[in-house]
Amino acid sequence: MTQPTTPPASPGEPARQEGPTWPEPGTASASSAVRTVRWPRSGGAGSDGVPDPFGVASHVPLGVREPATASDTAPATPSGTDTAPATPSGTDTAAPSPVPAPGGPAKPAGPGRDRYLDLLRATALVRVVFYHVFGWAWLSIVFPSMGVMFALAGSLMARSLARPALGVLRGRLRRLLPPMWAFSAVVVTMLIAGGWGPGKEGAGWFVRLATYIVPVGAPPYPFTLGHEGGWLETSWPDEAAGPLWYLRAYLWFVLASPLLLKAFRKFPLPTLLAPVALAAVITTGLVDIPGETGLALADFATYGGCWVLGFAYHDGVLQKIPRYLAVSLSAIVMAFALWWASGHQGEDGWDFNDIPLAQCVWSLGFVAILLQYAPSWKQLPRRLRRFDRIITLFNNRAVTIYLWHNGLLLATGLIIDRAWDLPFMNDRLSSLLDTTYTTWMFVLVWPLLSLVILAVGWVEDVAARRRPRLWPDGRKERLQQNGGAERAGGVESAGGAKPAGAERVVRKRRGRRT
Repeated sequence: MTQPTTPPASPGEPARQEGPTWPEPGTASASSAVRTVRWPRSGGAGSDGVPDPFGVASHVPLGVREPATASDTAPATPSGTDTAPATPSGTDTAAPSPVPAPGGPAKPAGPGRDRYLDLLRATALVRVVFYHVFGWAWLSIVFPSMGVMFALAGSLMARSLARPALGVLRGRLRRLLPPMWAFSAVVVTMLIAGGWGPGKEGAGWFVRLATYIVPVGAPPYPFTLGHEGGWLETSWPDEAAGPLWYLRAYLWFVLASPLLLKAFRKFPLPTLLAPVALAAVITTGLVDIPGETGLALADFATYGGCWVLGFAYHDGVLQKIPRYLAVSLSAIVMAFALWWASGHQGEDGWDFNDIPLAQCVWSLGFVAILLQYAPSWKQLPRRLRRFDRIITLFNNRAVTIYLWHNGLLLATGLIIDRAWDLPFMNDRLSSLLDTTYTTWMFVLVWPLLSLVILAVGWVEDVAARRRPRLWPDGRKERLQQNGGAERAGGVESAGGAKPAGAERVVRKRRGRRT
């Protein structure tokens, strides 16, 4: 959930803001007239074998039976996923466990991946970037990415907790912290180089700085830094470090999950509705909890229902509810969200990021429908397989993409601003650049993200105790799998010669898988 941007209460406590400020079409640079874009919420959680942040280890939920086929073998796993051999499709060979007996916890599912969940995660990341560039309020309604990501994270956390809770929590921290440290090292260095320091806070500043190491609270940063007319807009710290709010929220959800899961399995409906009731109390002004504690509780209340809904999906409880009933109830809940939002619009109108209770109940209903209709895809459908490699890459580098994309959007502004100095720029081209400024930002951020993935994305592999990979889109695993299939299928004869027609068969198989 997001709170409307307000002036900081103190030098060490910046105003809460959802996203960056970008130049409107017709402005001269990224450092001139700007508009505020709210932070959308985007992120995920762990895996089956060894947990991971951002939920990049998709899995097949309990209660969904899928017959194994030859194409389901030798899956690719993104960083932070199971330690089994990988293939580009990101699936596992094990079939899911059956629906648990009523009233009892689910049996742990075997290792498995669901490409539908991978697709949802990649879509959520793209939606986050899209929102941060264009700031369209309706995006928070069309696809509530944070609710989706927290639901996926809750489902995967429930799966991981089939193992001892202490080991799971330790594994989550190990997966979460190194990528954050790489990001924080750059951000904190830039902040200090820009003149940020203890000031009147004294020793308290150093204590709060420790949240860049372990995010038990939202890491501090100045609301503004620099001077007008500089390379970067003075609000750049809020824009660059803004994504760190998610790490605090994710960490507290993880720490609460052992107790939440026990409560859900004993009292499913009250546990699901408790965060919604909390949101109705603390995000509507009935009870005001100031400071970082209030922000943390508000985030927990806004997305806690989606996290618990992930428990329901994993345990097979959601699948037991008749589809017509689940969809009907979800529609009622979502209608309430629209009604509430109509009378409590923020400065950006229908942007649910400014209306916490609407965000809470809309996300809950939206996610319930998504998971109720969730297919179990061992492979992407044929019409989507052209995106297989990019989906695999996004799931392997979800943490890197989320943490770095907003700061890189600032860098795109610097690049575009240089275009006005080109010798062939005239009034017509300048006007065209003005009107397409944000579009160019969206186009340019992806090459910059690619460079960051190459430079620091491997930290996610190190955190997962994997061999570091520069560009983990599954291509190498696909080639290895195809090579193994050729050898297993006897494509080459004992003497090394290929039988007639073998080359054509191999080429055709490769064409289908690419």
